[in-house]
Amino acid sequence: MVAKSESSPLRGSIVRDRRGAVLTEFALVAPLLLMILLGIIAYGGYFWRGHALQQVANDAARASLAGLTASERASLARTTVRDGLSGQAGIAPDRATVEVSEASETITVRVGYDASSEAFFRLGLVPMPAALIRRSAAVRLGGL
Repeated sequence: MVAKSESSPLRGSIVRDRRGAVLTEFALVAPLLLMILLGIIAYGGYFWRGHALQQVANDAARASLAGLTASERASLARTTVRDGLSGQAGIAPDRATVEVSEASETITVRVGYDASSEAFFRLGLVPMPAALIRRSAAVRLGGL
C-alpha cells in the first residue's frame, strides 16, 4: 500500500502537466494553416494577373477605335497591350499573346498570358487553375 501512495502523486502530476500541449496542438494545425496561407497567396497572384490582363484588353479595345483601317486598329491594340503589360509589375510582356479580330462592326481583342513559370504555380502545394490566363474585350466600331 505504501508503494501505491508514493507512485500515485507522481503519476497524477505527469497527467496534469500541460506544458507541451500548445506545442503539440500547433504541430498538428501548422501544416493546414500554412497550406491555406500559401493558397491565398497563390490564388491572389493568379487573380491579380487575370484582372491586369482584363484591364489591358479593355484598354486595347478602346484604343483600337482610333484606327481608320483594320490593320491600323490591330496595330494600335497590340501596341496598347505591350505598353500596358510592361507597366505591370510581375508580368513579363514577352509571355503574352495578342489576337485582334473584326467581325460585323465589332473589334475583339484577346490577350493570353502563360503563367506556368510564375512563383505561385511552382509552389505546387495547392491545386491551381490552367496556367494560360486568357481575357478578351470587344467594342463596336462606329455609331451607337
